[in-house]
Amino acid sequence: MDSAAQTAVCSESGVPVGTKTGSRILGISAFYHDSAAALVVDGEIVAAAQEERFTRKKHDAGYPEHAVRYCLEEAGLSAKDLDCVAFYEKPLTKFDRLVETYVAHAPKGLRSFRQAVPVWLREKVHARAEIEKRLPGFEGEMIFPEHHESHAASAFFPSPFERAAIVTVDGVGEWATTTIGVGNGNRLRLLKEVRFPHSLGLLYSAFTYYTGFKVNSGEYKVMGLAPYGRPVYKDLILEKLIRLRDDGSFWMDMKYFDYCVGLTMTNKAFAKLFGGPPRKAESEVTQREMDLAASVQAVVEDAMFRLVRHTKELTGEENLCLAGGVALNCVANGKILRQGIFKEIFVQPAAGDAGGSLGAALIGWHHYLDRPRAVAADGRDSQRGSLLGPAYGDEEIRAFATKQGAVCHVCKDDEDLCERTSALIAEGKVIGWVQGRMEFGPRALGARSILADPRRADTQKRLNLKIKFRESFRPFAPIVLEERVADYFDLDRPSPYMLLVAPVKESRRIPLSKEDAGKFGLDLLNVPKSDVPAVTHVDHSARIQTVDAGRNPLLHRLLRTFDRQHGCGVLVNTSFNVRGEPIVCTPEDAYRCFMFTHMDVLVMGRQIFLKEEQPEMPGAKEYLALFPLD
Repeated sequence: MDSAAQTAVCSESGVPVGTKTGSRILGISAFYHDSAAALVVDGEIVAAAQEERFTRKKHDAGYPEHAVRYCLEEAGLSAKDLDCVAFYEKPLTKFDRLVETYVAHAPKGLRSFRQAVPVWLREKVHARAEIEKRLPGFEGEMIFPEHHESHAASAFFPSPFERAAIVTVDGVGEWATTTIGVGNGNRLRLLKEVRFPHSLGLLYSAFTYYTGFKVNSGEYKVMGLAPYGRPVYKDLILEKLIRLRDDGSFWMDMKYFDYCVGLTMTNKAFAKLFGGPPRKAESEVTQREMDLAASVQAVVEDAMFRLVRHTKELTGEENLCLAGGVALNCVANGKILRQGIFKEIFVQPAAGDAGGSLGAALIGWHHYLDRPRAVAADGRDSQRGSLLGPAYGDEEIRAFATKQGAVCHVCKDDEDLCERTSALIAEGKVIGWVQGRMEFGPRALGARSILADPRRADTQKRLNLKIKFRESFRPFAPIVLEERVADYFDLDRPSPYMLLVAPVKESRRIPLSKEDAGKFGLDLLNVPKSDVPAVTHVDHSARIQTVDAGRNPLLHRLLRTFDRQHGCGVLVNTSFNVRGEPIVCTPEDAYRCFMFTHMDVLVMGRQIFLKEEQPEMPGAKEYLALFPLD
């Protein structure tokens, strides 16, 4: 790895670190993908949200106007009240990398260059001017930490650790694609980096593209597909595409990739190596794609193990913080944890670029303003369950229902709500669940969720094909009472952000019959694998979210009610959206999604909406006819 000194965090006006007063810092990430805003007031994370949730444009990359407005309104502030705005990366340095890369490959890539540069010159290079224009009245300082510094800060500063090692891994920031750092108190330093074009994130994205999924959004599909395959291409990948070193660094042979200057991730040499052209989007997924997914997953896990082991040797720290898009690979996270290299691991729930807004704001507080950092005595992180988005009260929900002409039943209290909802789930109903503040990050954590009974063998298929309208192989995650997690899974600690995969306990698994023993690939999809089959993946794993009364008291109460009524402390939890759309935000978003799917029940606040009682919504009946239940 190349050495990388910490970049000083100071304003472009030259104000030294730690000399300013103030307490209201807005963090912004924008102009690539998953733009977002976050607000830190007096060191506390007050609000954070992705722009896509408001515009309904998935992975919205524009200036996060709606997210910024929400953050300010949540705190009762205006732009003139802000002391500092922190942008999550250095646009000019990133532009330098773009130009230098094109020059190095010229004249190849001219078409891509002509498409990319006007966008950069119009919007991205002038981030400062764009932000100032969108924040009339703002007179504070503006700072620009490095991309991976923002990632590192987003993981370390909210973590429950006074000191820790930090690893960030993604596609690319300015130049860095991977960094090792260390945090102590209110300071963090980046010690080493791997630089573009060598990138674990872009390697994974290349296989995402080649297997027919969308880059920057389909990587989790590759992770979910991997257990259906065998890593038969792993050795070929390690021989031809990437060389892994013991110090955690790696080198990639760029003759197989097109992402430096082209319009695609891979090229003809890549296709020749793996026996044919990329799979066409929406075409049948074959065993080749499953094996490719398994192979690249195995390679990235190997690379992460080496990186984490070297980080331990380099820093000597007991705890590890992870961020960057690759940190959302919860399969790798779970295996890193089980290797016992570090005592504890904290992964930023919004590990991708959206989380950079939060990291940038926290850098503003701790580095730029030199303010102290307090670690909670109870050992919990300071991200408040990542429930940092807008909430809608019962009066707002009922007002919406009246305006919509929707029919709802009002529960008298939380106990009544949980009793009724638990009974409906046990009847096999699929529940849309909208409660409290929306989640920050890509995972639905029980605020904007779809819930179902994990014991039913048909739940996974029904949810995928009739509710989510997505690929049948996609697994679903369990939410489980924190106090009962060890009864169901081989996990001995909380996992509140759904960022760890662990095996289902052996005692709960169902042995394969003689008929099923020889099956592999998608033939195993409908074979029951445990007594909670809807949340047990084909390899007997599960992406676990533990629920405790502190972070999410209402969801914890619902789980306890279901456990008391039906002897099961687990529910299916998936994001409240359909394929291609962001997670719902408002009551309007939720009701429309409810009516345009085969969902049975919508629970918003203390209001329960039953599908059969709702008036017809224009277009819904015709749309649902395309996805018949039988």
